[in-house]
Amino acid sequence: MRGPGGVKAMAARGHGGRAGSATTVVALRLVLLLGAALGPARAAVYFQEQFLDGDNWQKRWMYSEYKPGLGKFKLTAGKFYGDPERDKGLQTSENSKFYAISSRFKPFSNKGKTLVIQYTVKHEQKIDCGGGYVKIFSSNLDQKSLNGDSHYYIMFGPDICGSETKKVHVILNYKNKHHPIKKPVRCKVDGYTHLYTLIIRPDQTYEVKIDNQMVASGNLEDDFDFLPPKKINDPTVRKPTDWDDRIQIDDPNDTKPEDWDEPEYIMDTSAEKPEDWDDTVNGEWHYPMVKNPLYRGEWKPRQIDNPNYRGAWPHPQIDNPDYWPDFSIYSYENISVIGLDIWQVRAGTIFDNFLITDDEVYAEDFGDETWGETKGPEEEMNLKQTEEEQERERVMEEKYFEERFKKKLERRSSGKGRVMGQTADKEEF
Repeated sequence: MRGPGGVKAMAARGHGGRAGSATTVVALRLVLLLGAALGPARAAVYFQEQFLDGDNWQKRWMYSEYKPGLGKFKLTAGKFYGDPERDKGLQTSENSKFYAISSRFKPFSNKGKTLVIQYTVKHEQKIDCGGGYVKIFSSNLDQKSLNGDSHYYIMFGPDICGSETKKVHVILNYKNKHHPIKKPVRCKVDGYTHLYTLIIRPDQTYEVKIDNQMVASGNLEDDFDFLPPKKINDPTVRKPTDWDDRIQIDDPNDTKPEDWDEPEYIMDTSAEKPEDWDDTVNGEWHYPMVKNPLYRGEWKPRQIDNPNYRGAWPHPQIDNPDYWPDFSIYSYENISVIGLDIWQVRAGTIFDNFLITDDEVYAEDFGDETWGETKGPEEEMNLKQTEEEQERERVMEEKYFEERFKKKLERRSSGKGRVMGQTADKEEF
């Protein structure tokens, strides 16, 4: 960490104080100032939100009003957590809703600097279909009109829908067009809190981390379709006419069997003309057509390896005249808004620990001292709740079967009593 005090000192400088008393907050601020004075160059923190000050988050975040009926967020740590205060975040609270909310900060440019976007997501509802990503906007965004068509710079984070979609979006804007990453990046789906980090560097490399572990990295130009390809096929060169690139060919020695040709459908001569068939009304009656069991389809000779196969023809490449390098792909001007613009079928996702900075080490330490310190206790609490719920279900099941057994015994006892009474009456008679 840059300077003593770590992220706990940073929290005091950010939005909030769920640490407790005002004295603690003042002390943390003093530690922050001391760390800034003693440590090396301080990281630039453009945005940091941990929801440390209760309902005051509503002063910093603005709901969109682009259409009625948008979903609302609530501040909560959820059903299970590592710390009841530090783990509070914004949770989606209504099923089958669109959500649109954003927070503004002082505009900045990442030109010549690293850009780090980081936050935590917890799908404690075991989400079936919905987004968990964030969007980064320029300063000219109308927050009250935020919607799915709003122009954004960056879209990053998990997206889950059914069994097919379980991915991390990395979509970057370049010349007013959105370009998704070409390689697949899988997200976490276990219902616990996870830390998502996107790093974009001035050397035009990027990195995606989940839980402070790298899961994808590369070069922006290679892994996104920002620019035309550097090389193209030479249009003046044609494949030689004698180049055989067929892996397999028809076996010239294979011949069609004499009994192969059979019609696909034949008449069912076992059918009989219905007694009520009227040729004048229904037309002349014919035997119905049925599928021929001897039909084997079109005959094709078997395939053999091509002895003249030369492999795929390597088309000669030349420099693409339409390609021109752009060393500013990574850069954005007037970055000023972070927003959640998502749809969820089943609500319950919690967003927390937002951070936008220019320092990778700062971001990693921030993740370790927020998510890293509470993830273990969170899992323990969830495991304990699961065990308690299983025990309650077991007790209820035992009670249910005990009641059924008791009622069965009572019915048997009452039945025996009636039989004995009837026998006594007969003897007396």
